[in-house]
Amino acid sequence: MSKFNVLLEELDLTLISGTTPEEFEGVYAGDLLSRAMSRVEEGNIWITIMSNVNVIAVASLTEVAAVILAEGVRLPDDVKAAAEEKGISVYSSDMTAYELCAKISSLS
Repeated sequence: MSKFNVLLEELDLTLISGTTPEEFEGVYAGDLLSRAMSRVEEGNIWITIMSNVNVIAVASLTEVAAVILAEGVRLPDDVKAAAEEKGISVYSSDMTAYELCAKISSLS
């Protein structure tokens, strides 16, 4: 089972757009887009509560493995379309960013 599939199973993530990546390297949690743009690394999972089109732009620019929207946040239809167009995998979770980070850390 791939590293990301383990997360899917353990975190009960809901796929909103894109496909399931096989692997990921590290996690970044944050909502300030300018900070995320300079800190998210290629292959990271980015956990945020932001759901606007700029999240998709930053995710594309930084080449994230996936974006996880915490606290049950959903994507508006236009943002979902942008994510699909750019091939960005976006998931949603009812957990907080802290809970997601703690759970991912315990699985590593």
